[in-house]
Amino acid sequence: MNRGGAAEVGMVTAFVVIITLALVLFIGLVLDGGYTLAARREAIDEADGAARAAAQAITPATRSSSGAVLDPGQAQTAVDTFLGPTGHSGRASVSGDAVTVTVSFPQRLYILGAGGLFWVTVTGRGTARAVRGVETDAP
Repeated sequence: MNRGGAAEVGMVTAFVVIITLALVLFIGLVLDGGYTLAARREAIDEADGAARAAAQAITPATRSSSGAVLDPGQAQTAVDTFLGPTGHSGRASVSGDAVTVTVSFPQRLYILGAGGLFWVTVTGRGTARAVRGVETDAP
């Protein structure tokens, strides 16, 4: 005979549903969080590489002087060329001999997407400076 009466009917079912939802949420945070961190690392790596490529866009008139000045148009073209194969886009910001590249792209959420949060935007930033190389006369 059931001593608790009708008040306890369905208590185990509610407990199982709550625990199951909590586990799915936890798995979603771990899985989607890991993918998001990996995508952020990818954005940072791409931004660093694009900044190094853009740092080579030196204005021709300043090649012989002591300081290097970057051409913003050529720097953006170098960033676009570098990021072309990745399918991502970046923005170059030039300040004297330094260029900062910002890469942003959406990362899909697989488990948490079931709750309505389908995408998150990841951003990476990289900076590089143009330095003058050593020039030698050919024999």
